[in-house]
Amino acid sequence: MVYVPPPPLLVVRSHDPAGRWRAVAFAVLAWLVSVALAAAAVVMLRDHFAAAGDAAAGAQVSREGTNLLQRIAVLERSEQVARAANADLQQMLRDRQEQISALRADLGFYSRLTGSSTRREGLAVQSVHLEAAPQARVYNFTITLTQNLKAGQLASGRARVGIVGIQGGKLATLAWNELASDQDREGLAFSFKYFQQLKGAVMLPEGFMPNRIHVDADAGGDMGRAEQDFAWSDALTTPEVTDVQQ
Repeated sequence: MVYVPPPPLLVVRSHDPAGRWRAVAFAVLAWLVSVALAAAAVVMLRDHFAAAGDAAAGAQVSREGTNLLQRIAVLERSEQVARAANADLQQMLRDRQEQISALRADLGFYSRLTGSSTRREGLAVQSVHLEAAPQARVYNFTITLTQNLKAGQLASGRARVGIVGIQGGKLATLAWNELASDQDREGLAFSFKYFQQLKGAVMLPEGFMPNRIHVDADAGGDMGRAEQDFAWSDALTTPEVTDVQQ
């Protein structure tokens, strides 16, 4: 018996070149889309990290700025405290200088009064101190009288003040009775063994320009009389001797 093979199977396929190109194009398009999505994701991540980094840097800068402002505030307060302390120190030094000047004036006064080489003399006008009062044209004065002629003996009498100056363009003198409206017109009474300070006040007329202050003290007897002129400007700056009476 002779074997006869079956007939071959035939597969019929349609010929479609355009479909093949469409598949290729779709695959390419899908690849491009994936690439674009990946690129977009990379850009988004980069921007996110950049924003996070900027926020952190901004926070750091803000903290540093706050710290600097706090340090500046502390330094400013320290400077204010230092200035205030320096001002207090300067004022203290000025006060001490004034006290030293006053003590030196007192020492000089006592040295002249008690020194063994001092010439013995009767009543003397040692100094005059002037100080402007709160009222306009009113001045307080302190006159220091001394005597070392006779130890332990009283010098008693009265002292008067006169002021020489310019008024209305002319030389004018104000006598004690013109200045002593609220004081004893006979003069300021004194009585002491070694020295005494007399205090009073004078009121200058409107437009009067003082130049000198004249002091006239009279104790009579052996103590005698004393007169002395002092420049007005010097009397305003002369330190006042401690208020004592001996």
